Amino acid sequence: MTRLTLLALAAGLAIAPATSHAQVAFGNSATVLGDEILVGEPHHELRSGLLYVFRPEGGGWTQAQSLEAPDPSPGDRFGISVAGQGNDLLVSATRAEGGAGAVYHFTRSGGDWQPAGRLVPDDRTGADSLGTGLAMDGDWALISSIAQSQGRGAVYAFRRSGGSWVQHSKLVPGDLQPEDRYGSRVALENGWALISAPQKDDQAGAVYVFRYDEAADTWNAMGRLGEELGQPGAALGRSMALRDGRVYLGAPGLLAVGAVAEYALDPEGEAFRLANILLPFRATPGAGFGTDLTLVEDQLLVGAPGAGNGEGRAFGYRWDAASEEWVTSTVVSAADLPNGASFGTTVGGAGDRAVVGALGEDLGAGAAYVLAYDGGAWGAAERIVSDVASVDAILGSEVRCSDDGAAALFDCSEVDMLSFLPVGELGANRGVRVNDVWGWTDPETGRDIAIVGMTDQTAFVDVSNPYQPTYLGRMPLTDGANPSSWRDMKVYRNHTFVVSDGAGAHGMQVFDLTRLRDLDGSTPPTLEPDVLYDRIASAHNIVINEETGYAYAVGSSGGGETCGGGLHMINVQDPSNPTFEGCFQDPTTGRSRTGYSHDAQCVVYRGPDEDYQGREICLGSNETALSIADVTDKDAPVAVAMATYPNVGYSHQGWFDDDHQYFYMNDELDETGGLVASTRTLVWDLTDLDDPILAKEHFSENQSSDHNLYIVGNTMYQSNYVSGLRILDISDRENPVHVGFFDTVPYGEDTPGFNGSWSNYPFFDSGVVVVTSGREGLFLVRPRARNLIP
Repeated sequence: MTRLTLLALAAGLAIAPATSHAQVAFGNSATVLGDEILVGEPHHELRSGLLYVFRPEGGGWTQAQSLEAPDPSPGDRFGISVAGQGNDLLVSATRAEGGAGAVYHFTRSGGDWQPAGRLVPDDRTGADSLGTGLAMDGDWALISSIAQSQGRGAVYAFRRSGGSWVQHSKLVPGDLQPEDRYGSRVALENGWALISAPQKDDQAGAVYVFRYDEAADTWNAMGRLGEELGQPGAALGRSMALRDGRVYLGAPGLLAVGAVAEYALDPEGEAFRLANILLPFRATPGAGFGTDLTLVEDQLLVGAPGAGNGEGRAFGYRWDAASEEWVTSTVVSAADLPNGASFGTTVGGAGDRAVVGALGEDLGAGAAYVLAYDGGAWGAAERIVSDVASVDAILGSEVRCSDDGAAALFDCSEVDMLSFLPVGELGANRGVRVNDVWGWTDPETGRDIAIVGMTDQTAFVDVSNPYQPTYLGRMPLTDGANPSSWRDMKVYRNHTFVVSDGAGAHGMQVFDLTRLRDLDGSTPPTLEPDVLYDRIASAHNIVINEETGYAYAVGSSGGGETCGGGLHMINVQDPSNPTFEGCFQDPTTGRSRTGYSHDAQCVVYRGPDEDYQGREICLGSNETALSIADVTDKDAPVAVAMATYPNVGYSHQGWFDDDHQYFYMNDELDETGGLVASTRTLVWDLTDLDDPILAKEHFSENQSSDHNLYIVGNTMYQSNYVSGLRILDISDRENPVHVGFFDTVPYGEDTPGFNGSWSNYPFFDSGVVVVTSGREGLFLVRPRARNLIP
């Protein structure tokens, strides 16, 4: 039992279905076995991975069972590959046991699948990724380890003996090179074994042929397929099927659009010869035709997930037995596929049914489509999906951080959890994640409202009772815009201003927050903005100086007045009539030297530099440097200074202390780029704004990537992705001290990466800190340290 499960049981909590966990890859494996559809969903962090069993019911398909590894551990990738025959089923978990991988045997009992053991090679080593390729035929099974021996790969042949599977031999050709990934796909029929290495020879790909000699009880090498094609990047063997002496090899990079190479046994039945090349009759470069394929009755169904602007397609080819050739071809699709659905990434079939995976649907959560073939045409596709797992909501009372350093499932120190809402309880569609957060206190009612950014909407949550937060409603993204990982919001005069990056023509939404006064959460509505400012398209962030009534869109792109990604200055003193007033950009900064600003803080300056007292100063985190600008005169903003620092990865965001003397800044990519050994916070001494001095590089005790940080008094609140909320005492401005944390990610290690806590809002008078965590949801916590640091 995993630590996650033990903690859940001890706390009386559950890991339950909810539409909240993105990028779990439902449809990563897709198999038809008898009257069942089997769909893998391996990319869980909260679970080991799942394999869903669907059965026909009432004219449709109903989830009848979900399988998990008997010894589950989060992130094992259980369900990434599946092979079945009759009442036997093999399921792999390629990251189990530290990446060594595992293959589990299930048998049907009482109508359901039950664990029946494991298949373990005798020389498995760490990080082998055992089980990437799986195949069964009668009493034989093939299992691959693509990462073994520096990525050369290996394949094991197992044979059934009584009720168990016993290793028979290891099939490894002598010409393998590092990263060939031999065993990516395997196929098995009537004593023939075919094993692909799609990355061999500069990714041209190759398929190795073995034949079983019953008299000698050995598998003998019979050469390679694909050398006559030999196009680098073709990836021959990315998919494979073997039936009745014919082999079908997908090569999604061949001839730019992809192809399927068909091989047939020669008349003597001794070797396979190239017989045909199948091409899509309608596709553009990048279609990926041949990414996966399957055989259903007289049809060869071939996936092309890049076709149709990424919607994806499958192509069906009909075999005429009399003439022994392919005589017709059709396009197979599904209704209302969105761009990026990647329909055809996986394809499985048997009998008269096929199942097609669309891994890009629902923002990466994935979907699958079941199709029936009546001997003449493919019927309409029926969509099936999973309920994505998350942690249940935690409501009703405080969960104190124990002496052992845990609050329910979450590691902590000196920070107590007041409540938790999973993404699925914030009005989210399947696959949505949370990102940024801000807050508003209603001056009339005193209610505290959290404004939560999400992939395709902004959610409003009443956090006045921090033990029982109430979801009030949602404001969707602008019509015609795209869902995006980035959404940012700020508040001025009882209005929130919302932008989104990488979203197309989104603009800046303006919403009157006083409209929330009539909402109690009983029937959360879908809300529309009061105003849409369209002088920008996408923007990474919106910055507001509440003293002056100016907003600054930064990181603008995709249309409108981008200001080179610098400060797009907007007068919002009348929130119902935002007015563009100019640009500022410092072309000595930014990766493209346009003055692109990723984030900024703008204040009326009251620091020690008398030259700028009372001026409006903006501090920009400009990708490559800190930028300081005087924007008092919007017609003539002035670059005051810029400063860089050692080992720049990506200057991301920062915040002034209350005295406007020290500025604390994070770099988002220095950890992932290996530029620093642990989480780094940059401490700038801005006593003289014309001469910024890097006073200190503060290094944390862990390695997680840092994201947004804010300061209240002598306390700094950092959202550092997989390590969650980190709290530092900055009473000694140049020597921050860690005084508490709350880890919002109950799995994995605190390593560089971009899952976990995106942001936090520590400015409510109650002392409650609102924290977002991308795949998890919304946390309300109370740091004990806040009471200790005035």
